[in-house]
Amino acid sequence: MQGSETPAVVVHAAAKTFHTEGGPRRALASVSFSVQPGERVALLGASGSGKSTLLRALCGLETLDPGQGRVEVHGQCLQQGGRLDPQVRRMRHGIGIIFQQFNLAGRLPLLTNVLTGVAAQTPLWRSLTGRFTLEDRARALDVLQAIGLADQAFQRSSTLSGGQQQRAAVARCLVQGARLLLADEPVASLDPESTRRVMDLLLELNQTRRMTLLISLHHVALARRYCERVIALRQGELVFDGPTSVLTPGFLRDLYGTAADELIDEESPTQVSPPAIPGLPSLGAKPDLFPEARAA
Repeated sequence: MQGSETPAVVVHAAAKTFHTEGGPRRALASVSFSVQPGERVALLGASGSGKSTLLRALCGLETLDPGQGRVEVHGQCLQQGGRLDPQVRRMRHGIGIIFQQFNLAGRLPLLTNVLTGVAAQTPLWRSLTGRFTLEDRARALDVLQAIGLADQAFQRSSTLSGGQQQRAAVARCLVQGARLLLADEPVASLDPESTRRVMDLLLELNQTRRMTLLISLHHVALARRYCERVIALRQGELVFDGPTSVLTPGFLRDLYGTAADELIDEESPTQVSPPAIPGLPSLGAKPDLFPEARAA
């Protein structure tokens, strides 16, 4: 990585407090870090550590507390002092986010769900009526071909397996043209084989497109296998930022005490295998679209 590159993410003194009936609850406490383009970073922590709040703040779905907190994405200030930048919607074009729940419209075909990735860049009347351009449709179909879901393009999303739906959520980010992918527990509800396929897909995106990955994970085994760096949170505080290779059971128990047990998965949920995807298309291409995907 070039030292002169603009960081993909800069977080400075991020703090967030939720006000509940039981009183204020601190979710983040002056968290600061940066992520370089092309890094694979695992966001690790026990339940309630602040991982989801942090990811939501990175794409502007959550505003930080007033004060010194600041979030920059691709060199632009997304939010500062508890206020979102007026251009936040435009900045989100370069940020993809996937959740544990998939967030697909079950009654709509898979292709339509994937096409929502370009909705923000499409005239409102086209989005509301589903009249996407032929170029948009071709691009979405090529992405589905590349991730092995072309045969399901016109199936209702509700008929797909959990792993297929999560891969479709990733495809939506690809069609969107995201350079930064935020994943909030993306495999928590999946079986081992689906977990492997989704994580292999994320790894392939990083290696072939240099997409920056920041992935919230609940099991250290996945962090060690798929990410090179870990940012560990505990009760809203950043307690470790370094290589995933140091994440031994003893190290985790030093960080989290008995709460480390929910992070340590002695029986690995998956095994690393070579990515099965022959090559994802460049989304900047124009028709004749993505010949490398068609050749595959």
